[in-house]
Amino acid sequence: MTITMKLLNGNKYGGIFSHHIFFCFPIAFHCFSVLQYVKSHFIVKEVISMVTLDKIYHASFVLKDIIRKTDMIYAPKIRTDCEVYLKTENLQVTGSFKVRGAAYKISQLSAEDKAKGVIACSAGNHAQGVALAATKNGIKSLICLPDGAPISKVEATKSYGADICLVEGVYDDAYNKALQLRDEKGYTFVHPFDDDDVIAGQGTIGLEILDQLADVDAVVVPIGGGGLISGVSFAIKALNPNVKVYGVQAKGAPSMYNSIKDDKIERLDNVSTIADGIAVKEPGENTFEYVKKYVDEIVTVSDDEIATAILALIEQQKLVTEGAGAVSVAAVMFNKIDVKGKKVVCLVSGGNIDVTILSRVIKRGLLTSGRTYSLTIELVDKPGQLKGVSNIIADLGGNVISIHHERASENSEINGCYLRILLETRNFEHIEMIRNELTSQGYKLV
Repeated sequence: MTITMKLLNGNKYGGIFSHHIFFCFPIAFHCFSVLQYVKSHFIVKEVISMVTLDKIYHASFVLKDIIRKTDMIYAPKIRTDCEVYLKTENLQVTGSFKVRGAAYKISQLSAEDKAKGVIACSAGNHAQGVALAATKNGIKSLICLPDGAPISKVEATKSYGADICLVEGVYDDAYNKALQLRDEKGYTFVHPFDDDDVIAGQGTIGLEILDQLADVDAVVVPIGGGGLISGVSFAIKALNPNVKVYGVQAKGAPSMYNSIKDDKIERLDNVSTIADGIAVKEPGENTFEYVKKYVDEIVTVSDDEIATAILALIEQQKLVTEGAGAVSVAAVMFNKIDVKGKKVVCLVSGGNIDVTILSRVIKRGLLTSGRTYSLTIELVDKPGQLKGVSNIIADLGGNVISIHHERASENSEINGCYLRILLETRNFEHIEMIRNELTSQGYKLV
């Protein structure tokens, strides 16, 4: 007789595997033996290693003196045909949700593992969470970060007491380096997402969401490696299976999106997005299974949509977010998910954005939302032309930011010139109004 069992997280690597058990005893004793063997060797072990609701509640208790219960903010201007609320993990200790999973994981380590010191890899937010949690527990920490991580995140990680190892490349390169150093030096590795304790820590956000908005219809969650949405979706579905859970990835890093679509874990050759916190080439084995089971749909958003969402959060809610933190808002703003008439929570996962990147994002967000516009006009090079253009723009409420006057272009007439104007405008309708009026007055727009 052969019995095949498929277990989630059955081995230490979190994969799915089969066990074949062979027996040659009489049937009655045979069946009893099988049940006893399964109970003692598989089921009990599985319950212990899996994320459970009890484990998430335990994490909530352990973390109560380390993290803050972040506010739920009503944001009516994000989208007018539904009720949008923001779960503000960008205001969390360390500026990101990551401290929840890191702190709970470290709290569950044995004394022996703690004595070894901990090592982690991160694009920045997990690094800060591990550094803070380790320091609070009197544990040495070493963090491997990709060399392109924002300076603000690197310096913040140092400030929490960690040693830093900058690794050339992206998150996955930092991950491989961390594993190498773990094996060489004997550190205890704290995985950023593919770990049941980490997932349970992130799941505490799900408990808070249901406590703060009991009649929520949908929750929108950023996805990188999948630890956050695994914990949140598990907690929410366990307590209220009617709540929809949507995941969002950047178009430039759709590792989980592709994996779920093709029903197998897939690795991207490269990633490119302003949402550095979710720029992960390959999802975790555990998180892939959780997402497949508990998440209703995954969508993607472009960098321009992310930039627009960051700008909207700054202007409308006075909240600073990083790219990864804004993808949930971008998905709702640009109608990537069907939440019309629903109460929807956007999980704003982090706010650790470098100020230099923020300035670029704001400029891009202004352009993509119609708040600034570059206008080029071909003119006859004679007195009074600029005055005429300026009067039209001023009369229609546009504001001139800069002007560039270009003569003798190879594409213009001999007596012609180009006038390039950067305008501050209200929206795309305002831009079209200015363009139409200039055209009706005989000006040639290029």
